[in-house]
Amino acid sequence: MACHSGRMKTALLPILILLGHTAVAETPLDGDAFEALVTGKTLTFSSASGPYGVEYYAPNRRVVWSFVGGDCQNGEWFETDGPQGPEICFVYETDPEPQCWQVFDVDGKIRADFMNTPGTTVLYEAVEAEPLVCGGVGT
Repeated sequence: MACHSGRMKTALLPILILLGHTAVAETPLDGDAFEALVTGKTLTFSSASGPYGVEYYAPNRRVVWSFVGGDCQNGEWFETDGPQGPEICFVYETDPEPQCWQVFDVDGKIRADFMNTPGTTVLYEAVEAEPLVCGGVGT
């Protein structure tokens, strides 16, 4: 049994090394990189449970957000230094409490991890969407 266990550890070692390198290589975007990636775009996001919402990224770090089937909310974003690196935080006219995310560029698409309560919400950019329509007016 000890010999089998040793082979198992040896077989897992390359996998663990690969996983370790993947985690180290992933660096959250800072504000300038995030701004360059999103400004002028309308992006649709999904979570593990399905469609989540749509956000338009205007110049000057302004945003318009809507949950799926919800009302549009105007807001803005800013960068802050979090305990695990840069975070992108959003505040909206209906909720002034900052909603902070670590944002990653994954093959040209965004993955955002919610940092207010880590491990609870991860969003993935589904598609670049058509302009967001709020009250009959597109952004």
